[in-house]
Amino acid sequence: MLVHSDEGAKVAASQYGARKVADLSELLRECDVVDVCTPTYTHHKIVLAAAAAGRHVICEKPLSHLRHEAVEMIEACAAAGVQLHPGHVVRYFPEYTAAKAAVDAGRIGAPAVLRFTRRGARPQRSWFAESAKSGGILIDQMIHDFDFARWVAGDVVQVYASVVGSAPGPTIGIAVLTHNSGALTHLVGGWGQAKEDFRTSFSIAGAHGLLRHSSAEAQSLSWSIPGAGPTCGELIPFGPLGSSPFVAELAEFLASCAGGPTPRVTAADSLAALEIAIAATRSAATGLPVRLEDGVA
Repeated sequence: MLVHSDEGAKVAASQYGARKVADLSELLRECDVVDVCTPTYTHHKIVLAAAAAGRHVICEKPLSHLRHEAVEMIEACAAAGVQLHPGHVVRYFPEYTAAKAAVDAGRIGAPAVLRFTRRGARPQRSWFAESAKSGGILIDQMIHDFDFARWVAGDVVQVYASVVGSAPGPTIGIAVLTHNSGALTHLVGGWGQAKEDFRTSFSIAGAHGLLRHSSAEAQSLSWSIPGAGPTCGELIPFGPLGSSPFVAELAEFLASCAGGPTPRVTAADSLAALEIAIAATRSAATGLPVRLEDGVA
């Protein structure tokens, strides 16, 4: 854990039984793996230093809000022979994992229309509101669902997006993705008032059925097919009591560092999601759709 406040470092070290170090260089000498949970605009420097020190890295999403930095981070870790695992934890939440498995099993047919929402209180740290540091709502928050939509429905070829509102008030991001398969994805992200509850939802429709999730419902994942009632809950492969998607994510990463299988999300996946988010940001700025084949900076 790297804490910029000396007093904060002492408190954290005491709380977790750790030892305070003087700087990042000393920390890298003393650790085996680096978990980067710092603000987005600081990721690049830390990941490059970790790669130079030969340390495996798990880095919060997005890897960076700038494509060239993300590419440099990926290339540096590859050249150093270390793992770079992006923290796209949504792929590890049971409803999302079960929905992906159901699609792969052909339960609803090929995905045709996907809808995602993700809303909650505006982050309190001021840097989130600065697009030069966070990338804004499309890159910081909605990249979760950009990644999942691509995981389920395949590569994205075009993005159209809009952003309404700005700090300190509510902000809403809306995006429509056109997938190479012909599937369409509609996404809404929201940063609301300070007391707004966090909630997510999705629906995935195919020729043979529909998958629905809402974090506000007791039965948070349902599956229905034409002519039959909904089947709820049985699609969700719950793990041991108290299991966490964050723990599952870290366990998969650590297993890969020890020579295990490739994690379900890779640095290349994270870069692809970032490219979608950057294209969405460009679309929101110009009012025009952006094709991914044209490249994003």
